[in-house]
Amino acid sequence: MRIGPQSPLVLGSTSPRRRELIASLDVPFVIAPIDVDEGKREGETPSAYLERVVAAKLASALAVRASLSAQAGGLGGVLVADTIVVGPDGALLGKPGSDVESREMIARLEGASHEVRTRFALASEDAGADDSVAQTVTTRVVFRRLTPLEIDAYVASGEGRDKRAPMPCKGAPPLSSRASWGATRTSWAFRFARS
Repeated sequence: MRIGPQSPLVLGSTSPRRRELIASLDVPFVIAPIDVDEGKREGETPSAYLERVVAAKLASALAVRASLSAQAGGLGGVLVADTIVVGPDGALLGKPGSDVESREMIARLEGASHEVRTRFALASEDAGADDSVAQTVTTRVVFRRLTPLEIDAYVASGEGRDKRAPMPCKGAPPLSSRASWGATRTSWAFRFARS
């Protein structure tokens, strides 16, 4: 796969964090705005959910790439990803829709082990969805116990409003973990860079 100024990567994501990650790698890229159904289906396991959503994102991004290529010329491969949080009880946790839901999620995760899973798919410039490479990277995280003031400060920072789980990010009070095993939040980018 060739990625360069004449054939930039097509990033099928509107996530500011994913844009920032790819930009930090100095990889030329264009955004392919995609819109897929991310609703959980009845009886769907977290793994099945993640595989379905990433496959749908890839199909959508490939269609957008075809349209963009027709207008602008050569584009490189397509990269899509999705991240989920699997709670201590094995349930898929959604994005909190309010500060109340954000507090409830933090209370559910603090002092317990949960998983953060990111699945990515990469298709070369001349491949379709069937010829793509996909992989899931899992990190097991244990947040320490938090005080009500720490929870309030995190919720007030707004960092958790568009994420599936509380994460320490720039500008937000830290939600220090006692332990973390597996990949860091940037693993998928490093794996992409090695491909």
